[in-house]
Parts: sequence; structure tokens; C-alpha cells
Amino acid sequence: MNWNSRRRALRLMAAAIAGLATACEKKSETQAPAPDAGKSGTSAAPTTENKRSVGFSQIGAESDWRKANTESIQAEAAARGFELEFADAQQKQENQIKALRAFVVKGVDVIAFSPVVETGWEPVLKEIKQAGIPVVLTDRAVEVSDPDLYVTFIGADFVEEGRRAARWLIKEMGGKAMVAELQGTPGSAPAIDRKRGFEEEIKSHPDIKIIKSQSGEFTRSKGREVMETFLKSPEGKQINALYAHNDDMALGAIQAIEEAGLKPGVDIKIVSIDGVRSAFEAMAAGKLNCTVECNPLLGPQLFDAIEAILAKKPVERRIVTPSGVFEQATAAEDIKTRKY
Repeated sequence: MNWNSRRRALRLMAAAIAGLATACEKKSETQAPAPDAGKSGTSAAPTTENKRSVGFSQIGAESDWRKANTESIQAEAAARGFELEFADAQQKQENQIKALRAFVVKGVDVIAFSPVVETGWEPVLKEIKQAGIPVVLTDRAVEVSDPDLYVTFIGADFVEEGRRAARWLIKEMGGKAMVAELQGTPGSAPAIDRKRGFEEEIKSHPDIKIIKSQSGEFTRSKGREVMETFLKSPEGKQINALYAHNDDMALGAIQAIEEAGLKPGVDIKIVSIDGVRSAFEAMAAGKLNCTVECNPLLGPQLFDAIEAILAKKPVERRIVTPSGVFEQATAAEDIKTRKY
């Protein structure tokens, strides 16, 4: 082979080797997996990376009011694109405290909760504050030494609700009544405040007396049970009025009154608080006389506050929800516009 032929052959060999190297390099680039592909906890593009998150601890599902409250909050979270971590405490403070601590571990942006009772929250609220997570109270307030442990409280004026119930009863009964009282959960803000407001209002009416008072735990079944006990007691025959701290207890009491052979709404005048649909149905049937509204649809107000907090905008320390008083005479018409 002469020199020119050898040189041409070397060039062809070099070109072939270069082409093979280039092809291998491209194959490596397209086929090699990412270093951490398939490992737990890694993701190329997580879908919730920029989603705002809220941890919400609900008291439970003890009443129609509470169920409507939960639905309002869940619907508003979804409508505004929030990731909602929801926990049902089943009426137990220890369950709520566990849930609040779990929210901290998950690193939610805001924590909101409806406290079962007023006291015993300071330690966990201090932990949340140390983690830098703002807190919003809904429906019920807490007692703490440091007001900066939460940003705002959204809910009704429970004391005023008690006053409104008393004013209606004073007028309806002509300033004279022997009252049975079904209180809410012991130690809870609405039970404490609704009792206080009612007693403040009847103080100047000595002929209106609370002769029986006991907790019905805000449930229909317990309201019925306690009312049965009241009616069988030595004072039972004197009872001509009932003040229930919520509608569900009043509805349970109506069953007990009927079983005792009496006419609810006639033999015993009944005023309660919440304004749920079943209360309007009972009024339309002539069995309940009056309900003082406590609006459960707090979702819009709650997420207005949360969005303001996340945007570093000022938020009012106390946000009161609107409410009204509804009577038996207009219940059949009023129920047509009820949302809960």
C-alpha cells in the first residue's frame, strides 16, 4: 500500500471512531436517569409546591350548626385554592391539641380552630407562635395571658345572643316565667356567655326564675335526656318556659315534652339559639317559639382574614358575624331563604 492509500485509510478510521464516540455520548445524554430518580420524597415538579395551606381543627359534628360550619369552611378553602388540613376533635380538647401540633410539623401557613373549651390552650399556642405560624380563632374564643398568641377571633357575640333570648322570653311571658335551662358544653365560650347574657337580662325581672339548669352538651340526644329528668323532678310541673343554648338541645327537649303529654311551644314556651333549618321547621309546626341566629357560615370571613394575614395586611382583632332573631309567626316564610 503506497503512502497516499495508507493516509486515506487512517482518515476513514479516525472518522468512524469519532462518529461512534459522538453517538455514544448522545445516547448517554438521553437515556441516563436523574441521580435521585425513583427515590422517596423527590419530585421534579410537585403539584402543591406553591399552594397555600391552612390547618383547621373543628370541634366535631355534634349539631346541624357545626356541620354547616364545617361545610362552609371546606367549600371556601376549595374555592380560593387553599390546601386544607382538616381535623375533627370529636369534642375532646386533647384531640385538638394533637391536631394543632401536627399542623406545626406539617408547616402549614396558617392555623385556625374552634376551641372546645376556653382554657388550657396557652402551652400549645406558644409552640405555634415560636414556629412562626399565625393563628385565627373561629366561633369560640380562648382565655390566654398573652393576646398576641392569636391574630383575630371571628364569631358571634354569645353574650348578646343570651340577652336577645331573654328579651324575647320576657316579652312573650309578660315578665313571669319558671324557666328550665339547657346549657351547652361545660367550660365552652358559648355556654358561659349565653348563660351570662340571659341572666344579666332577667336580673331586673324577679318573676322570671331559672328553676332547673343543666348541660345538654349541645346535642339533641342529651337535650332530650336532661329535659326528661327536669319534667320528672319535683319542680317539673312548674316549668312553663325553656331556654336552650342551641337548637339541637331544644329539638331533643321537644321530644321529651311531647312524651310527657305536653304541647311544646304552648304549655312550655321555647327559645333557643343557632337558627338552623330544623329549628325553623319546628317553629313552622308550632313546637318552637323563637330562635336567635348564630350564623355558622364563617368560611368567607375566615378566608378573608387568612388572605389578609398572608398578604401582611392589618386584620381587626375581633370580627363579629351578623345575626338576627326569628319567631314562630314568620318561620314558614323565613325558611324559604335559609342556607343551613
